[in-house]
Amino acid sequence: MALRIPRPHRDDVRIAVGGLLGGVLLWALGIHPRVPTDPAVPWRTSWAPLVPLAVTAACALLRRTRPCTGLLIGTAALALDTVSVGSIVTLVLYTDLMYAAVLYGPPATARRMPWGTGMLTVLGGLVPAAVGRDPRWLLVGVAVGVVAFAPAATGWVVRNHRDAAEAARLRAEQTALLAEVDRTQAVTAERARMARELHDLVAGHLSAIAIHSTAALSLDDPRTSRNALTVIRENSVEGLAEMRRLIGVLRAASADREPAAIPTLDGLTALVESARANGLDVRLDARQGEVPTPVGLAAYRIVQESLTNVLKHAAEGPVEVRLHRRDGVLDVRVSSPYRPRDTPRAPGAGAGLAGMRERAALLSGEFAAGPEGGRWTVRTALPLTEGDSA
Repeated sequence: MALRIPRPHRDDVRIAVGGLLGGVLLWALGIHPRVPTDPAVPWRTSWAPLVPLAVTAACALLRRTRPCTGLLIGTAALALDTVSVGSIVTLVLYTDLMYAAVLYGPPATARRMPWGTGMLTVLGGLVPAAVGRDPRWLLVGVAVGVVAFAPAATGWVVRNHRDAAEAARLRAEQTALLAEVDRTQAVTAERARMARELHDLVAGHLSAIAIHSTAALSLDDPRTSRNALTVIRENSVEGLAEMRRLIGVLRAASADREPAAIPTLDGLTALVESARANGLDVRLDARQGEVPTPVGLAAYRIVQESLTNVLKHAAEGPVEVRLHRRDGVLDVRVSSPYRPRDTPRAPGAGAGLAGMRERAALLSGEFAAGPEGGRWTVRTALPLTEGDSA
């Protein structure tokens, strides 16, 4: 498998070409940082500075793709440049290679380069000065600092800022992602809440309509049919009113519209009277006192749905609805006659029990429903604390 060499960045190509042309121009003009050691050799005929210049310019092509390799080759080229009259452009290109090695190189290399070049700067000035006992040798350390330490330190600072900006961008993306997840969950929860509300509002009335219309069709008795039609009309009107109330809540975003009242346990008496009008023998025992609004709404809806299920499934007999308060918990209990082999008087999809269980779970309550002593009993325990009864 052939080794694939990545293409250099276009900016790196510009740096390499510009540096090479600039170095050649300075060489042609005779501008060198050092004087030739052999005056007999004219500087115009000395091609020595062009070799490290060309190598260093070629290394500039690797400053992003292979920064450490480019710096290593460039260091050898700089050493070769020091034995000739030299080129200022070679020094400038080398400082850029040092900068790029810290900025684009591996994190471990980026951390070590400023420390290594800093130590080299100190040792490059102090050791020759101490050995030669001449303070002018400190200029060697200054030169090393300008060529190596300064670009390495600059690259480290720029890299830190770049990493901080990238981390901030990632945090912003994560925050946006979390916000989107929260929005999706909120939409899902709101859809589930509206589904429960719609079911609780409509199911009872439609079940009563279905049962009484079946009775009216099955019995050829004008009085029975008239009573059934009366119940059907009452449930239709009440169902439409509940639907209008729900639609009003959904459209209550405008300031000129008052939100509709939320059902409370004070409405249990009217709910029981409506169930009695539908033919149920309901006995209410409510001794709950004042309860938080979310708990009251959940209890009301659970009783409402339980009476709807009784209307569809229960055998004839008394229906007991009891709400008692004890030890910081509201006990809701709805009990009705139960015969397993009876055919339901109206079809159901099982959403009622699921909705009641969800309401109890949202308030960290307990819910159970099933046969108990020959009767079907719905048992709910709701903690009397503020919560979301959606």
